[in-house]
Amino acid sequence: MDNTQKKSNFISSVLVLFFFLCFFLSDPALAEDSTFSLIDQVVVQNHNSHGRTLSKLFVFGDSYVDTGNNKIFTVESWKYPYGMTLPGIPTGRYSDGLVFTDFLASYMGMKSPMPYKQWTGLFKWRVRNGMNFAHGGTGVFNTWIKEPNMTTQINTFKKYIADGVYNKRDLARSMAIVALSGNDYTQYVLDGGTDEGFRAFIVKVLNQLEVNLREIGKIGLKKVVMLTLQPLGCLPNKAISLSYEKCDEPLNNETIFHNTLLQQIVQKLNSETTDTLFHVLDLYSAFLSVINKSAGETGSTKFGNPLLKPCCIPASAEVLCGSVDGNGVKQYTLCENPTGNIFWDPVHPTQSGWSAISSALKPSIDKLMLCNQLNIHTQRPSSASVATS
Repeated sequence: MDNTQKKSNFISSVLVLFFFLCFFLSDPALAEDSTFSLIDQVVVQNHNSHGRTLSKLFVFGDSYVDTGNNKIFTVESWKYPYGMTLPGIPTGRYSDGLVFTDFLASYMGMKSPMPYKQWTGLFKWRVRNGMNFAHGGTGVFNTWIKEPNMTTQINTFKKYIADGVYNKRDLARSMAIVALSGNDYTQYVLDGGTDEGFRAFIVKVLNQLEVNLREIGKIGLKKVVMLTLQPLGCLPNKAISLSYEKCDEPLNNETIFHNTLLQQIVQKLNSETTDTLFHVLDLYSAFLSVINKSAGETGSTKFGNPLLKPCCIPASAEVLCGSVDGNGVKQYTLCENPTGNIFWDPVHPTQSGWSAISSALKPSIDKLMLCNQLNIHTQRPSSASVATS
């Protein structure tokens, strides 16, 4: 291990430790200078407040929306090079910087809600924008990672309500965002699931997701927004077999099946209640929009080629981005500039990737906010159609 690598790892560890000391100790002035303050300043600088008719955001799901709930130093999101773009050290986000939650909060005119694991119970103003309950690697069922599944996340939220952290008035002015990004399907493969049984398992996953969404709706939130499943066949861990140049279309077809069932569930839930509005944000189409637009550009392109190649590539299937061996030697390769890549690692977008994807979703997000301002209640809220290629 060379001196530069040792120095980088040491500085990263010291800064992360300093951040947590600032955050968990009881000096609010010191905490204001923490890493989250830096991220918040960047995130909200270009926001559109929409009149702040929705004042809180509650987040459930996995690594696509997790902003730091998983155990520190036990998962790759707390290791260098995660966070290298912003704020320069790991923050528990599965990216080189910001993730979708941060951009969504910005569009809503608020700071990204605090990860519940990082709130000590002191200074209630720290959770005035809502709370993030998402855990990277989780699903509606238990997965390989020993973190709370979606049902447990929802139950944790209920406990905060029972403890008086949030009241009915808070909930009536709040929105939930729910992400299910495919960890259940990864676990299905790890458990030896077959291609023949895959669609039946998708139905099982969606049935449990329906239970979870209905439970969130009972809590009393104004809106519950579900992200469609991203095109799994376009993720680098699948596109690698196609030289990172094309998507695995058969797998994308399975993703479309998942999303079709999701649309049906949301319509069903809206037909059963008028108290909470359920919506879908079409992450699938947003991903493909960014990929197809970049693929069609000539000359100077925002994202480089091969288009689906990630910035951080593990040395083998047995290690992860951020892994080092017993001698501290990194077990991954890293691109020079993550802003030139859509994807950060084999399954997660870069901050630039999330920025482009979020921009593609912004008209739909603005529509959600506009409907709330005008007090529009549609029985079956529309969403962008699920694209097929």
